[in-house]
Amino acid sequence: MKIGILGPESSYSEKAANIWKAHLRTNLDISYLKDISEVFEVLQDNSIDYGVVPIENSIEGSVGVTLDMLLEHEFSIIGEVVVHIHHCLLSRGKKEDIRIILSHPQALAQCRHFIRKNYTDVETRTTGSTSHAAKLATEFSEMAAIASRQASESFGLDILAEDIQDWKPDLTRFVVIARKQDKAIQTCIHDCKTSIIVYLDRDHPGALYEMLGELATRGINLTRIESRPSKMSLGDYVFYIDMNGSIKDPDVKEALDNLNQNVYMLKNLGSYQSYMEE
Repeated sequence: MKIGILGPESSYSEKAANIWKAHLRTNLDISYLKDISEVFEVLQDNSIDYGVVPIENSIEGSVGVTLDMLLEHEFSIIGEVVVHIHHCLLSRGKKEDIRIILSHPQALAQCRHFIRKNYTDVETRTTGSTSHAAKLATEFSEMAAIASRQASESFGLDILAEDIQDWKPDLTRFVVIARKQDKAIQTCIHDCKTSIIVYLDRDHPGALYEMLGELATRGINLTRIESRPSKMSLGDYVFYIDMNGSIKDPDVKEALDNLNQNVYMLKNLGSYQSYMEE
């Protein structure tokens, strides 16, 4: 059994995967992949059994590629892990040597103020993960990476600055995904979250109100709602909704059944438990 994550070793995705494995008391081999898209692609072709991908950050918001891939693929969310993010600036060189700062786009955005204040004239470059940035930073002393403290230990880099994210706390939600036909998937029943994607198609006054009303009248608490372009036309959107409760709950099931009859598309991503890094 294999679980795919953003590699190389010491990425925040690896931390999320290890937390999930510990709660499940299961042992899975980790496959290190180059980016979020590859996690979905490799899961699709059966080379791995599960994937762990970031979906939302408390500073920069949602990870668009993950949302898009969840819409495009027939996968289920079977778990969620919330990880504390502590970014460090890592390098072989000294602070004054740095000419290029590397990291994942989300990490660079989360440290925007730090970079602007301390490295105004430094070039920033994006990588597939924070740990990939750390690996690249080992090549030249004028390169630095924004990554975890663990990455500094894994790649032999010095920590030039710690906790450089612009806001604290900095939290990232990761989701564990699996193929829908996986017989090992069991629907969460207690203390669950359920995620859906809804496409209205028929836009009219009160359409969003009617959709949310199906949930509100049954006392279902929404933990997140977000719109994403459908990519079919300008101003056309799909809605990503997270709610407390399980699809096994009568109220949740009834609400989703009613919604399914009145929208163009409703995609149930699954009911799952959420784990928080201690």
